[in-house]
Amino acid sequence: MTNTNKRWSAVLEGGFWFFVMLVPMLLGTVALTLVAGLAGIGLGLLLIPPAAVYLRWLADLRRKKVRTWRGIEIPEPYRPAPEFGTGFSGYWEKVRFHGTDPAFWRDAAWVVTDPVVGAFLAVLPIALVAEGLYGFVISALWNLFVDHGFNDWYAFVHVHRGNDGLRWAPAALGVLEIALGVAIAPKMLEWHARWSRVLLAPTPAQVEARMQHLTQTRADAVDTQAAELRRIERDLHDGAQARLVAMGMHLNAASQLLERDPEAAQKLLLEARDSSAKALSELRDLVRGIHPPVLADRGLVDAVRATALDSPLDVQVHAEVPGRLDAPLESAAYFAISEALTNVAKHAHAGHVWIDMRVVSGLLKITVSDDGIGGADAAHGSGLHGIERRLATFDGILALSSPQGGPTVVTMELPCASSSPKTSSSSGTA
Repeated sequence: MTNTNKRWSAVLEGGFWFFVMLVPMLLGTVALTLVAGLAGIGLGLLLIPPAAVYLRWLADLRRKKVRTWRGIEIPEPYRPAPEFGTGFSGYWEKVRFHGTDPAFWRDAAWVVTDPVVGAFLAVLPIALVAEGLYGFVISALWNLFVDHGFNDWYAFVHVHRGNDGLRWAPAALGVLEIALGVAIAPKMLEWHARWSRVLLAPTPAQVEARMQHLTQTRADAVDTQAAELRRIERDLHDGAQARLVAMGMHLNAASQLLERDPEAAQKLLLEARDSSAKALSELRDLVRGIHPPVLADRGLVDAVRATALDSPLDVQVHAEVPGRLDAPLESAAYFAISEALTNVAKHAHAGHVWIDMRVVSGLLKITVSDDGIGGADAAHGSGLHGIERRLATFDGILALSSPQGGPTVVTMELPCASSSPKTSSSSGTA
């Protein structure tokens, strides 16, 4: 696209944003007015969740247009939403969540002020072009304006009626107005985009909090990896390595007794064979603990179903996961589910467990629920805390609902993306 075409495109883009989006923006202002006006009797608070959804839709549309038109990225400042309950209590949780989210109020400030700012920054270029074109109309219909006159040009035409030498003055001025409008359009559109970024991007405090979160999760990931390496080393030293050493000693002793005492040598060989089998089993368990082969070969759904088959509980697995996910994400989700099943088996006194996995709006949502006694507390359980740390590395979250008497519901969410068009969808009892 040539430079001239880009400038004309900027003129049209500014006009599109203002005139097409003016009504939706005004509707957002009306919604905020209702929220504020009815807050005194409590009804305004109940309007916060739908208002937040509508404002976020408008803001996301603006972010998309700014990225497409100007190449300016506006990150989303929104906090991840937890799993809300049902009924009025769940709706009230939504009210408190959105009402205390600074991003909601920044979206509100943007919706209220942008029509005014946009009227200057986005509309000025197209207004100049339209006024310039109107000048051409004046010159083309000069005699009509002399006889009847219209709005702001009437005085000029009336004063100079009969003077055809000034007939093309409006057109000449129109050329200047059109040239000015086209010239300033890209810069005005860029200023409008940057103005949007001021209110729609995360604040410095949010960026700093995000950096602290990333620093903490990175440290947790490093600590977890170091602990995992120590566990592997310990398991090798105390398990398979010890058995392999014992097997070597048995074979050495058997070779010495083979001629003098064949029966004793045969016994030692049998013991060496048993040690070999146990060492092989322990190595397989160790490899399965690092990265199960079924997870690498067949993906998350089949790996979870295989784990469910090994569980002493009655576990039902339902999954709607399109394709394969990224390997690190699949690993994190698998071990999080495995840890949750282990916690149920140890502490919940449950008989049945239900696992639901599905991908919704770019999120892998996992729910592990049981019919146990409840009373689980993430603040006092190392298992749930470990799951939280594992998920946090991938910007995931964990929500727990476990009243006394049960049931316990553990909900996990992980941002994800499919890497294969193949769809894996299965359900059943393991």
